[in-house]
Amino acid sequence: MRVVIQRVSKASVVIDNANVASIKKGLLILLGIVDEDTREDIDWLCNKIANLRIFPDDSNIMNRSLIDIDGEVIVVSQFTLHASTKKGNRPSYIKAAKPDVAIPLYENFVECLRNNLGKNVQTGEFGADMKVHLINDGPVTIIIDSKNRE
Repeated sequence: MRVVIQRVSKASVVIDNANVASIKKGLLILLGIVDEDTREDIDWLCNKIANLRIFPDDSNIMNRSLIDIDGEVIVVSQFTLHASTKKGNRPSYIKAAKPDVAIPLYENFVECLRNNLGKNVQTGEFGADMKVHLINDGPVTIIIDSKNRE
């Protein structure tokens, strides 16, 4: 699993001109899934994300986690995170999991994050054409791949 985590002061997801998710201070998480991903990847990533200290403390040092600030979350599926641009100029998405594999893993990831945070996690809609709006706070953007553990 690969995630792009963006610290936001606000974010929203719009589908067909309807606002389906909206948060204030927290994280917008873009999630890419491959066939080899497992429950272990989900558990490791959810724990890492919930406890990642990327929010400022009283001294303006990134020392607080999402849990510490009681922040909000939107998770958006994004198969393009596993694009290969090695050959030519048209990206290949062959590494990205197909919906029959990806949807259950995506849903399990969202549920795991809900459990780790003890609160609702908003989402986009898997496979939909989404318009994602955000104000990246910092800017702070972090990429984590569960296979590399970095």
